[in-house]
Amino acid sequence: MENNRGLNFIWRSWLIAMFLLVGTGYGFAQNTDSKVANEDKSEARVTGLRNICVHVLQLEKTLKLYREILGFEMHDAEVFHGPGLKGMLAMKLKANDLMLTLSLTAPEYWHQVGPIGNTNHNHFMLRVNDITTIGDKLKAEGYELENNNYAKNKYTFFTGPNGEIIGLAEFD
Repeated sequence: MENNRGLNFIWRSWLIAMFLLVGTGYGFAQNTDSKVANEDKSEARVTGLRNICVHVLQLEKTLKLYREILGFEMHDAEVFHGPGLKGMLAMKLKANDLMLTLSLTAPEYWHQVGPIGNTNHNHFMLRVNDITTIGDKLKAEGYELENNNYAKNKYTFFTGPNGEIIGLAEFD
């Protein structure tokens, strides 16, 4: 009986010691991770996905897919009138925290669907924390930016190495 008490004491002591060691090690790991996370905040980087834009060719089928089948809800709609955007309808659909823009251009304005500056192209837009630094790096690497006033306007588009159109925005 006394031998069992001794073993129980040793077993409990070992468990407590392991619990303390693991808990202490975990605490140090958390402190190290949070230090790294704070350092990353000072670097220019992508902070999330702002939205995805799909150029609509078949409105009825597109709405059926995204609203009825995939469960997106209409959030907002806007008709644009500016240069290169005249006659474009942007329908913003939302599913939880994802925003999807369906872009529809009136047939009489299809001729303006052209170079990368037209946001009625299929593209995805990334949210960034420092567009000036990232834009400068892109230009230094030879990427052509659609909006050369990106530092002031807080957005731009460019074509990636695979032909993908990527938007960057420093606003929500």
